[in-house]
Amino acid sequence: MKKFGIIILFLLIFSACGGNERVSREVFDEVNRSMEAKKLSEAQILQAAMEWGEEISTEAQQQLIGALQAAIGEKGFAGAVDFCHVNALPILKEVDEKHGVKIKRASLNYRNPLDKPDDTEEVILDAYQYNVEEGIPADPNIQKIEGGEVYLYTKAIMIPNALCLNCHGAKDSDIAPDTWKVLEEKYPNDQAINHKIGDLRGMWSIRIPKRAVVNRM
Repeated sequence: MKKFGIIILFLLIFSACGGNERVSREVFDEVNRSMEAKKLSEAQILQAAMEWGEEISTEAQQQLIGALQAAIGEKGFAGAVDFCHVNALPILKEVDEKHGVKIKRASLNYRNPLDKPDDTEEVILDAYQYNVEEGIPADPNIQKIEGGEVYLYTKAIMIPNALCLNCHGAKDSDIAPDTWKVLEEKYPNDQAINHKIGDLRGMWSIRIPKRAVVNRM
C-alpha cells in the first residue's frame, strides 16, 4: 500500500479545495480583500506559507532539542523520558500560540497517543515512508485543506544519529534498563522503538490559516 502513498498525496494536494468542504464566507471575503489590496497571487501566498512553515518547524525543533539536551545532561536518558512526557506538548503549545497555528508531531509509530496521525497525515506519512525506502528525498510538503482556508505544512523527522537510539532504538542493545523502565511506565503502548539511524521517526504537521499568511505578507 505504501507504494501508492506518493500518488495519493498528489491527489490530495489537487483535490483539497473540493466543493464538498464548507468555507466560511466571512473569512473567504476577508482574505480575498487582503489579497487584492496587496496584489498577491495564490502562488505567492503558498510560497510564503511554505517558508513560514519551515521557520516554525525549525523553531519548534530547536526548542525541543534544547530542552531535551538540558534534561539529558541533568537527569540522564531515563530522566529525559520523564521530562518529555510532561513538557514536550507544552513546549509545542507555546510555539503554536506564538504564531497562531496548530503544530503537532505525527507518527505512524507514535509514542504519545496524541501524536497519532489523522487520515490526511497518515497518507502523507505513507508517502514519506515510501520515499525513504526508495531513497527519494523526503522533502517538505504543503497543501490546502479546509476549503483552502488552511495550509497544511509537513516536514519529515528522521533518526539522525545514535543519540536518539537511547530512547528509540532496540530494548536489548540500545535502550538502558532504567530508561526502558520509565518508557514502560509512561508509555505502556509505546510504538516508537526499534528504530535505526536514517529511519523515518514521523513528521511535523503544522496547520497555518491562510488569513494569517496573507496578513503577514
